[in-house]
Amino acid sequence: MTAPEPPSAPEPPSAPTPGAAPRPATGRAGPGAPYTDPTLGIPVATSWRGEPRNRLVTIGDSLTQGFQSCAAFQTQLSYPAIIAHELGWAEHFRYPSFDGCGGLPLNLEMLLRDIEDHCGPTLDWWDTPSALFRARRFMDKVEDYWERGGGCTPVTNTAINHNLAVFGWDLRDALDKSADVCGKMIDSPSDNLVRQVVDSPGERAALRTLPTRPPASGALSQVGAAAALGEQTGGARHGEATEDGEQEADPDHGIETLIVFLGANNALSSVIELKVVWSEEGYDDLHEKARFTVWRPEHFAAELRQLAHAVGQIRARHVIWCTVPHVTIAPIARGVRGKQEPGSRYFPYYTRPWIGDSAFDVERDPHLTGEQARAIDAAIDQYNDAMAEAVRTARRAGRDWYLLDTAGLLDRLACRRYFEDERARPDWWTPYPLPRELAALDPVPNSRFLLSDGDRRSDGGLFSLDGVHPTTVAYGILAQELIDVMRRAGVEFRTPYGGRPRSEAVRVDFTRLVRRDTLINRPPNNVTSGLHSIGWADEALDVLARALRFGRRRGK
Repeated sequence: MTAPEPPSAPEPPSAPTPGAAPRPATGRAGPGAPYTDPTLGIPVATSWRGEPRNRLVTIGDSLTQGFQSCAAFQTQLSYPAIIAHELGWAEHFRYPSFDGCGGLPLNLEMLLRDIEDHCGPTLDWWDTPSALFRARRFMDKVEDYWERGGGCTPVTNTAINHNLAVFGWDLRDALDKSADVCGKMIDSPSDNLVRQVVDSPGERAALRTLPTRPPASGALSQVGAAAALGEQTGGARHGEATEDGEQEADPDHGIETLIVFLGANNALSSVIELKVVWSEEGYDDLHEKARFTVWRPEHFAAELRQLAHAVGQIRARHVIWCTVPHVTIAPIARGVRGKQEPGSRYFPYYTRPWIGDSAFDVERDPHLTGEQARAIDAAIDQYNDAMAEAVRTARRAGRDWYLLDTAGLLDRLACRRYFEDERARPDWWTPYPLPRELAALDPVPNSRFLLSDGDRRSDGGLFSLDGVHPTTVAYGILAQELIDVMRRAGVEFRTPYGGRPRSEAVRVDFTRLVRRDTLINRPPNNVTSGLHSIGWADEALDVLARALRFGRRRGK
């Protein structure tokens, strides 16, 4: 018997009335439908002078940092870096690097390739001792690098990064955590022979992302660091010459476009841990909040009001807010035993992707129920409504703020929820048109868990091997959506090489991204149709829970 949800657990939004006209200034067709108009139907008169010194700044979490397969690694392929490339501003765009030992905290792709190199493309029962030895050796090397080796060396750059995202962070972290705070939260490292995973990985990532020099900068949070970039107004620009010489910098704004993409971690732990713990008192405390896996909408809204007020003080021309994706679509939690009923979006249970329908045991296997998944989605819908209201209020006050509905984007890409079940499709749903370079791939990338048939990718392609974060080409899709909003805001894009203004439609260079995406081109051969290798790694080493929990400490 399933335990009931708390009394104040959110209810699903009511369905739109058939044939009803769109409500004014909402940007959507009705309750529950995506926000399709980034301006929410509210015009804003704008007038700018010069060009801001910092053309792109981002505040966010792992999705903005470029996290893939349990690691921040190739941050030069994050969606902000992709946008900067298309802006013709890549040479000036600053972001942290996590190249050592495959990234932080644990690169699952590199771990599987290491096991494949030494144990072959298949993992049979007699290979288990050797594979376990290789995995522990790899994890020990990574732990040593980030806790005691080259990865723990302080970064001393004085220039503030433009990509300020830190994996694992939620709204409260963006407001309160700084390099100084994170430095105090890191425990003395110990070479743990059993729990071979980097301690305090999020805090270590923050020390490479947020400013630490001069010493006073160590007190700047994500929002504070962005505000400091916003104060860089007037004067000569940073060496970006045009045919007429140096351009005048914007005297009023230090940032041209600020992207804020936060909130996923206010619900993501529910599918990572397959456990629903609704927020209570202490949700706004840096230590106590680790007890919760889903924020109640009223708690999220309270945090969002503080964040929106702080962002409103930043001197940025345009601010784009990205909504929170429905975390129950991510393939890390796979629906089993068929839909609850014809036309339902939900399965009766959600468990790990390597546990098949016939093997699933409700008494033995970790899982969420369909009702829990529905309640989580309903909470996220209310998060996004609160975010839309913040943008709506700002636009009515004359600020050039926009809303990108990334939740609606993921809903349109969802295979098992809508694409493969016509009866579950709401009236507003249409499949997302993939860029032609991706549509031409065989098989066409989709939202299923990424699989290999031993020689090539056989399924998936939009999510990396952790089942939560996008692949490089999927980050490109997000970059394209944001570019479209930026173009609507009047942002000038220039050629990546040469810096000439681009008058035509700006399209992400997906040919470049496909070439750089190793999971699209050549996934590890041991990611078989049965997901045996990833399932084995998670069950034997607790890889996903340890790496994707981002070092969250449980409150005491």
